[in-house]
Amino acid sequence: MLILRYLDYLDVSVAAFLAFAGALVTALLVGITIHEFSHAFTADSLGDPTPRYRGRLTLNPMAHLDPFGTFLLFAAGFGWGKPVPVNPNLMRGHDPRTAMAIVAAAGPLSNLVMAGVAGLAIKVGLVDWHTPFVVNKGAVAAWGSADYLGLYVSSIVIIGIILAIFNLTPLFPLDGFSVAVGILPRDLADGLERLRSWGPGLLLIFIFGIPILTGGVINPFWDILRPAVNGLTRLMTGVDTDVFPS
Repeated sequence: MLILRYLDYLDVSVAAFLAFAGALVTALLVGITIHEFSHAFTADSLGDPTPRYRGRLTLNPMAHLDPFGTFLLFAAGFGWGKPVPVNPNLMRGHDPRTAMAIVAAAGPLSNLVMAGVAGLAIKVGLVDWHTPFVVNKGAVAAWGSADYLGLYVSSIVIIGIILAIFNLTPLFPLDGFSVAVGILPRDLADGLERLRSWGPGLLLIFIFGIPILTGGVINPFWDILRPAVNGLTRLMTGVDTDVFPS
């Protein structure tokens, strides 16, 4: 589990462990809550009152957190919330597929905005960059409050980006599926729709199945995710280093 890697640092710096754990909790409570609220708000703005009637037009985290998605955020650095119920046929002025694409895109985009705001503090030099994935024990022992703040903010940036990129994967039930169906040409969109029921299985195969079967030699999902996370992190923070080296 991602957070367990920091247990080794408890004997060096309790503050470093707490800073990273706090960043994960913030990414969970704020990132997923804003993500799902953005779905609900966008659908409501387009004329669909379903999220409002289902109690999802709120910033209360308890209305949006999914137990398994929450667990994965702590375990692997990405996750999801409870799907927001919407009815695209009630969204005025848009084809249902287009309306669903707009609503679906709102969630990941909100995570990127959150990451961008946090990254701006690093970009303008208010806090230092400290990736949570590569930490030197010897260096941590000499850290001060500014370093802990840098770790906290850097973690928020990275986790927000991972959450956004993961959810933009064009496989059902992730947001990227609805986005792709809404923007692709009709014949391609119809072909993707026929793969809807296969989505969860394909997702598990790409994330876990192929890496396990190949002993980690082949990891197609991570090979796509890594450069996207690296590129967006560089863009948002101005740092000249990769979060996840090749």
